[in-house]
Amino acid sequence: MAALLSRFRGSRCLNLGFLPRAASVRSPLAALCFLPRGSNSSRPGSDPARRPLGSFSAAGLVSAAPGWVQPYLRLMRLDKPIGTWLLYLPCTWSIGLAAEPGCLPDWYMLSLFGTGAVLMRGAGCTINDMWDRDYDKKVTRTANRPIAAGEVSTFQSFGFLGGQLSLALCVLMCLNYYSIALGAASLSLVVTYPLMKRITYWTQLVLGLTFNWGALLGWSAVKGSCDWSVCLPLYFSGVMWTLIYDTIYAHQDKRDDVTIGVKSTALRFNEATKQWLTGFSLSMLTGLYVAGINCDQTFPYYTAVSAVGAHLAYQIYTLDIHNPEDCWKKFTSNRTLGLLLFTGIVFGNLWKRSNPNNKKGIREV
Repeated sequence: MAALLSRFRGSRCLNLGFLPRAASVRSPLAALCFLPRGSNSSRPGSDPARRPLGSFSAAGLVSAAPGWVQPYLRLMRLDKPIGTWLLYLPCTWSIGLAAEPGCLPDWYMLSLFGTGAVLMRGAGCTINDMWDRDYDKKVTRTANRPIAAGEVSTFQSFGFLGGQLSLALCVLMCLNYYSIALGAASLSLVVTYPLMKRITYWTQLVLGLTFNWGALLGWSAVKGSCDWSVCLPLYFSGVMWTLIYDTIYAHQDKRDDVTIGVKSTALRFNEATKQWLTGFSLSMLTGLYVAGINCDQTFPYYTAVSAVGAHLAYQIYTLDIHNPEDCWKKFTSNRTLGLLLFTGIVFGNLWKRSNPNNKKGIREV
């Protein structure tokens, strides 16, 4: 630790000029994304009643908002922030890996991607609910969603969607041209994902391809273009991660999905779910190790990747796919997993020594 602090103390990045400029909006999240059907809904058995503002929870803040605003805030799932976290975290990994050796990640960029994550997750949820309004009415757990419950009309939802997308476009347009084009390239995934649950059992794979676009976009936003030797393994790992957590999530809805004809990997894998999740976990860890090697990551990073592996092993070993409460608990624990990896990336990068003669940031021997 002393060595790490010594290196950081001597780093040219100790200057706090990396802090975000408050008035700026310049981010990504063309990793325009959606959570799967139901993935934005409330925890099974949760009480939808108003909560006191003093709780400082996302749901409490939404409940404290004016009554006419609440349906729109719930439509964009501000009361259920787990989906925003799962969209945002792959972006943080990419931004962290793209940081200069010995430096903290670009906090300005992190804040912008956070803004984009909120907007695009909200837009994705709005589109998802517009597509699924008839399905949602048939499922007890989703019947109280604003569109399905009639609190927000189809016309109003279109207008609200337009507002969210306009703000997100403003954020995207503040990036470099390469990143703008890369962000726009994700639109085909954004448009097709909501239909996949009607077509294929591999809905979660399409969600993963869509939801982890920020793993590509974060690097390009910092560097100006993608280093595919790093970005592709990282993106692959993110897709595997989505297959893990969203398959777990989908087990909550499998009975209703069978009834209304919706497909998912939970139905595809059924009792073999743990074997499939184990395979996805090994693939995710392999991708993370490859990405780390290709950007010369250091001991803290690999320690964090090992901890991620242990977290995944615990999730899978203790998972009860027939218990919706346990599935929800495992699903939400993935925020901790993502933050753990981001922490490892940050400290792994600080562990490096800045070498001005090496543009790839290879650690001095």
